[in-house]
Amino acid sequence: MKPKTNTKSIYLATYNQGKIKELSALLAAEGWQVKSLHDLPAEIQPTWIEDGDTFQANALIKARSLKGLVKGNILADDSGLVVPALDGAPGVYSARWSGDQEAPDADVKNNQKLLQELSSCKTPEERQAYFVCSLAFIDEQGEEHFFEGTCHGHVPMKLQGQGGFGYDPLFIPKGHTVTLAELGSTEKNRISHRFHALQQLHAYLTS
Repeated sequence: MKPKTNTKSIYLATYNQGKIKELSALLAAEGWQVKSLHDLPAEIQPTWIEDGDTFQANALIKARSLKGLVKGNILADDSGLVVPALDGAPGVYSARWSGDQEAPDADVKNNQKLLQELSSCKTPEERQAYFVCSLAFIDEQGEEHFFEGTCHGHVPMKLQGQGGFGYDPLFIPKGHTVTLAELGSTEKNRISHRFHALQQLHAYLTS
């Protein structure tokens, strides 16, 4: 029998403010009380090294690190952009592709590198890409579960929009004519890779 979750409170194992905002909005809509690492005392902040070679492996590293410090449900996300023309890069290195992911200009440098690497690709077909979100959920009993969502599209020739974070200004979802940074949070959350992964988590918890 599947272990049951007794409470609808959950800790997010991420320091990324953009991810916290998106995941919190999606989970709160399902009635979850969401806490992040910023709600923990300074003396019990988890640390980890994301040295996995898959999104799932890195999500599990973060989830297990936090599970060792707090009780309750844990959710960790690892996500990134996959560009087939670049042999799958930036992939699991998306956040730190151009260097230190904690640097204040990390997103800017990552976007600049993406445009440079794709400079010889001129058509949307050549610039196809997709976002992947892998969720590692550890329930109150310590059982580990995985859910994955994707969002397909292509990389435009230039940055478009001021919203979102990460590669959002350089990703036009399939069926749309504007980037994730231009869509606005409501529409983005309706089609994003995180939304699709969380849909699977929700289906599991309510089945």
